[in-house]
Amino acid sequence: MTGDPASTNRTASCQCGRLTATCTGDPVRVSVCHCLDCQKRSGSAFAAQARWPVERVVMAGETRTWSRTGDDGGTATFHFCPTCGSGVYYTTDGQPELVAVAVGAFADPSFRRPDYSVYEERQLGWVAIVGEGIDHHD
Repeated sequence: MTGDPASTNRTASCQCGRLTATCTGDPVRVSVCHCLDCQKRSGSAFAAQARWPVERVVMAGETRTWSRTGDDGGTATFHFCPTCGSGVYYTTDGQPELVAVAVGAFADPSFRRPDYSVYEERQLGWVAIVGEGIDHHD
């Protein structure tokens, strides 16, 4: 990155490009979740998301939502494109000041590695989240 990192914009989008989330600056956290619900929701071995303060994210396009209550009792509301079905971002009632944006929606192979990995007791046996400074939680 060059220039002021607070002015850096990254745009995440759905497959068809009709739903976007443009994020300013660096995320406050990048995490992966291995819970079974995130595995189902993402269709993958885990879900990866980056969180920004809500005031640094501009969402554009029509969304459909689906909410679920997690193991901790909190509710997350997932926003996805009604045309292509791609999930782009979600919010939680436990952290209303943050927006979690799907890392894969940025389509950026150089995106920052995660610093937090949760529900690792449900992690698939062939997955390893490795690197310096990653908080690991069961």
